Amino acid sequence: MAVAEGKGLEVEVVNYHKKAERPDRATLEKLVQAVEDPVEDLVRKDSRFKKLALNPDDYVGNAAAVVDLLVEQPLLLQRPVILRGKKAIIGRPRDRVDPFLS
Repeated sequence: MAVAEGKGLEVEVVNYHKKAERPDRATLEKLVQAVEDPVEDLVRKDSRFKKLALNPDDYVGNAAAVVDLLVEQPLLLQRPVILRGKKAIIGRPRDRVDPFLS
């Protein structure tokens, strides 16, 4: 976010920790269409993912499954996701952000 602001670009922050600000299904569908990374990379494979006993293979190349999961479990959304125009990337590692915004 700081990189975008340093370039004078407007950015939108989605605070998915607040229920009222979590991305809805339409927003997530737009995001999976825009992301340049593999769609399954939008899902964090962290301790929460493991606690839910989810299988990472179920999300490989499966945009609908990713959207369904993130609607139900928004805290599994990888972050930061940077959307610019009709394209998006996952902003990790950080060195990917500057070329994307240029």
